[in-house]
Amino acid sequence: MAGGYFADAGLFLVDTVLGLYILIVLLRFLFQLARVDFYNPLSQFIVKASNPPLARLHQLIPSLWGIDLGAIVLLLILEGLRLALTTLMLGHTPRMSGVLILSIGELLKLAVYVVVFSIFVRALLSWVSSGTHNPMARLLGSFTEPLLAPARRLLPATGGLDLSPIIVFIALMLVLKLLVQPTLDLGRALL
Repeated sequence: MAGGYFADAGLFLVDTVLGLYILIVLLRFLFQLARVDFYNPLSQFIVKASNPPLARLHQLIPSLWGIDLGAIVLLLILEGLRLALTTLMLGHTPRMSGVLILSIGELLKLAVYVVVFSIFVRALLSWVSSGTHNPMARLLGSFTEPLLAPARRLLPATGGLDLSPIIVFIALMLVLKLLVQPTLDLGRALL
């Protein structure tokens, strides 16, 4: 019985520690894609926290067309490690093909949820605070604007109400259902 408690605590630690670091590296990657202000204090924290392993990977893996391939490789390694350790701790032997595909699916799902959460928080902050002096508000604004601006062109503001987040939410939910979920299902079948 005590072994079950230790295994549960170990699963929790693996999931939490690796999950938080995966989130930090993913935020760095997404912030680079969206060209978020590098000098924002929150961006600086994310860069400093993710820099030790990425500095080494950047020596081996160059960026391509503005896409940080080193961050993608690090994300796949970290997520694969998290999934493999979790599977091993549950008493199963993971297969590499399943771990790789499931890692891709989990990272895509996390990226979609990060964007959805960011848009939701930005909308809440717009109701509460009118200024963008807060570093978090500036960061969320520059991070979500590349997705919201095209949606705003499709559906202009009506009566001062910006409905572009609803269009982006619908599109992201379709991505989850049509792209991410089949990838996750395939990865679980191969795991």
